[in-house]
Formats: sequence, C-alpha cells, structure tokens
Amino acid sequence: MFGFKKRRRHRLRQQAFPPEWIDIIEHNVIYYRMLPPEDQRELQGLVQVFLAEKHFEGCGGLEMTDEIRLSIAAQACILLLHRDTDLYPMLESILVYPFAYVAPATHYQADGTVTEEGQARLGESWACGAVVLSWDDVKRGAADVHDGHNVVFHEFAHQLDEESGAAAGAPVLPRRSMYMAWARVLGHEYERLIHDIDHHKQTLLDRYGATNPAEFFAVVTESFFEKPLELKAHHPDLYEQLQLFYHQDPAAYYDK
Repeated sequence: MFGFKKRRRHRLRQQAFPPEWIDIIEHNVIYYRMLPPEDQRELQGLVQVFLAEKHFEGCGGLEMTDEIRLSIAAQACILLLHRDTDLYPMLESILVYPFAYVAPATHYQADGTVTEEGQARLGESWACGAVVLSWDDVKRGAADVHDGHNVVFHEFAHQLDEESGAAAGAPVLPRRSMYMAWARVLGHEYERLIHDIDHHKQTLLDRYGATNPAEFFAVVTESFFEKPLELKAHHPDLYEQLQLFYHQDPAAYYDK
C-alpha cells in the first residue's frame, strides 16, 4: 500500500505543470515569485499531489475554481518544501467560504455560566480532517508578503502541529534531539509574548499568539515566512528553531 502511494505520488510530481496553473500561482501567491527555480519546481510537484489527494468544497454559495484550489494548495505546500513529509496525512477536505464566516463559539465563565454566540472567522483547522478558509482572506494574505498575516500558513501550521497527536505547539520534529531546544525556546518566547502584552509593550508577533501554545506556533509560522528579517533580528533563537523545522531560510529571499 505504502509502495503504491509512493509510486503514484512520484508519477504525479513528474507530470508537466500546466502553464496556466503557473500563471495563476505567480499572480496570486507573491511568495512563489521569491523562490529559486528549483524550489518552484519542487513546489509544483507537491501541488500536483495535494490537488490529487485533497477534496475542495465551496461553501456559502462559492463556486470552486482552479484559481481557488491552486492558490490554497501552493501556500499550503510552501510549508512542506525540503521536508520529508506525508503531505498533511490527517487532512481530507478544504472548505472555502467567499468571505469571513460565522461559526458558533462556546464561552465558559468562572462562575460556571456557559454562553454561546456567533463568531466571525477567517479560517479554522479541524483535527477531524478539514481546514476551513475564507477565500477573500486567502487572497489578501497571499498578496501581501510583508504584513505577517497569512490565513493559509496559519491554519496549515495547525495541521502540522496536530500530526503529533495534540495541537500543543509541538509538531513532529525531524530529530528527537530537537525537542528539548524546541520546548525551551518556544516556551520562553511564548511567555515573553504574554509578558510584553500584559505590560503593554509593542510586539513583533501578533497578540493572538498569546492565546495558547498552538496559536503561538501558528502565528510565528506566519512571521517566519512573511517577516523573516524582523523575526531573525529580534527573536534569533526562535527563527533558528523554525529554520531547522521547516528546512528553509526565508530571510535569504527578503534580504536582497
């Protein structure tokens, strides 16, 4: 079974990538233009496999198109470059709304009161095999590679995190020897973000990263790919851990 999957994926990655698909990715995913040619070719192969294995579904009246599928797949696969990966093995479906959507949220109060209300969301990652995205925010995040906000990077970082069995900011690392440094550095930086927010200090990382360790990992992934020079300068140890995990050095693409 595994040999068959490996051979099928190899065939998919060797297929010619349609020129019109390249045009869509180049137009919609600005980060793709910054990659060296060999990385672009690797990404194209990953996208071929991703599109063949994952189901896309339009929600809220959105009609699914190649533009939507390719724009999401390309960004999701950027996180997989240079890595020995099973291409998001827990993920089966990507659900896409035209705009931010409303999802139910349950709040538990200290006095035991439970309240429910609708909450506007740009995206979600579900452990049961789905990612939900707002197409409008997918486009906005891909078009600006300097703002540190990218809903696809964020939600697919959650998928990587969940591969370890629990979304706790500790994805499956390349080597067992990395876990101690990962826990030390990311734990320290997480507490530092909470401290800076509590003391009303300006932070490079989005405040949402202080929600919990899982959100911290997703937020720092966004900054790693979209604000790498600033992250490397102000959080060098954190940048190094992400560089070791992702096997990439985005700062090299921006520092030109």
